Amino acid sequence: MAQLFRQRDFDFLLYDVLDITSLCDSERYSMHDRAVFDSILDTARKLAESKFETHAAALDQDPPELHEGRVTMMPEVKAATDAFAENGFSAGPFPEEWGGLALPGVIAHTYNLLFNAANIATSTYVGLTMAAANMLMANGDDELKATYLPDLVSGRFFGTMCLSEPHAGSSLANLRTTATPVGDGNYQIRGSKMWITGADHELSDNIIHFVLARLPDAGVGTRGISLFVVPKYRLNEDGSNGERNDVQLVGLNHKMGYRGSVNGVVEFGESGDCIGRLVGIPHAGLRAMFHMMNELRVGTGMASVATAYAGLRHSLAYAEERPQGFKPGERDQSKPEVMIIEHADVRRMLLAQKSYVEGAMHLVLYCSMLMDQHEIAKDGGDENADEIDLLLALLTPIAKAWSSEFCIDANRMAIQVLGGCGYTQDYPVERLYRDNRLNAIVEGTTGIQALDLLGRKVTMGNGAALRLLMSRMEETIGAAREHESLAPYAASLAEACQRMGGTTMTVVSKALEGDLETFLANATPYLNALGHTVIAWLWLKQGLVIRAQLADAPDDAFLLGKQQAMRYFFNWELPRIEQWIKVLDPIDTTCLDMAPEWF
Repeated sequence: MAQLFRQRDFDFLLYDVLDITSLCDSERYSMHDRAVFDSILDTARKLAESKFETHAAALDQDPPELHEGRVTMMPEVKAATDAFAENGFSAGPFPEEWGGLALPGVIAHTYNLLFNAANIATSTYVGLTMAAANMLMANGDDELKATYLPDLVSGRFFGTMCLSEPHAGSSLANLRTTATPVGDGNYQIRGSKMWITGADHELSDNIIHFVLARLPDAGVGTRGISLFVVPKYRLNEDGSNGERNDVQLVGLNHKMGYRGSVNGVVEFGESGDCIGRLVGIPHAGLRAMFHMMNELRVGTGMASVATAYAGLRHSLAYAEERPQGFKPGERDQSKPEVMIIEHADVRRMLLAQKSYVEGAMHLVLYCSMLMDQHEIAKDGGDENADEIDLLLALLTPIAKAWSSEFCIDANRMAIQVLGGCGYTQDYPVERLYRDNRLNAIVEGTTGIQALDLLGRKVTMGNGAALRLLMSRMEETIGAAREHESLAPYAASLAEACQRMGGTTMTVVSKALEGDLETFLANATPYLNALGHTVIAWLWLKQGLVIRAQLADAPDDAFLLGKQQAMRYFFNWELPRIEQWIKVLDPIDTTCLDMAPEWF
């Protein structure tokens, strides 16, 4: 059986590359140090292995069911989520005033990665709740925060995000759910929501739904949307659960993956008695919800990495233990067969997985670190806060979409390494593939992320965010050029940056001409090309650390493996940007010109 977690994978990125202990120099995180972080992550690893991983396969085969309005599921799920809360993981990144532990977000993202790798379906409930609590903390008034935050932070209550509707999907401008004032600050909520994860269950004392709806005076489109908090149970004055609110799960969605998490259709106010309260100001609900969605987009990238990381670890263990075949040129069939890891093509697939997974892991942890640095900068009134915000905004759609697209490819190769065994339920890699396939869809599909990246993030501030990213890449390139072993990779990255800069100017020129359709027609190839460039940059940053550490430990297998993964990405992956640039500069309109009736 595979050892699911290799501690050094995380130590290397967190401490050697990202230097997260530097966060402890700030007043916000001054009460923590590496010993605290190590203890928390060690506890998380043990809990993930003992309470989450142990029922992942069984839960996939025995998913939640809806009987007469009540959801039933394996008892191991509640045991796991209870243990998560009891050990303080729900409270981790929140301020002490709300019962939190005031941990850096990068630590919370890391331990969530561990739980996701062990069992993505069970982890979904607690991860979604933490994002919901963070959104309420940022947008709720004092009364709402006092009412709901302590119980969300402690894990007594769980939270959901209710955006999509059966007829609308990702088109939030077409939402029909309504909110009618009934006095005392309450609103009557009526409507139907689709694809709601954690929609109903008995894992927590209450479920707090965050629902997008329209007020009677709402305008058309997304600017007319408001956000409401709608509990499953109304609360008594002492904070205990009161009568049931008019919120009903009316059906479950049966998905390809994430089968162990409840996902369904929820009716609000079907009997005319669903009460909610406004979060933030009227008609600004989408802006408030995007606070949660952006966090979840990085979190979805993290989930993609986690699931692919688990696939890599399982396929590596199989390749090291499975004897089959002989090396090329071996004629003596009486000799023992070699382990399949001895075959070059198996090593190719393992190396590709490693380059994707460990590159994407760096990206999502880097985004998490930026979130922490942004909060520190805001605390001190530092003007760098705006720069950090720009960089994070640009990288978020890449962290979500690139990670989910290429990490699912890693899961595909994990199955291939196992061959026929990988296609059976006897091994976890087929389940991990099915689970990871959702991550390219949820929280905005890859196409939506690409439109956001090119249509909003690249162009904002006349390209300020992209210039900032390129300047950080140039710093790394300059440092790498000082070392003979890294200079060729620095040159390759410099060329890629130059190509992306010119390509961006070509594509954006169409927007300046007013031709928005052509401008956005090939947004996904643009995201792929920029994403590959970003991952190459992060591998080069790792390369600088690897080079320094190899000087003291030239035979360190871990470092040599890291170095080879960096080489693989530069030699096999970075050249692929030319394939995408070919349809961007000049812009190829083959897909745009394809008439629907021609299909």
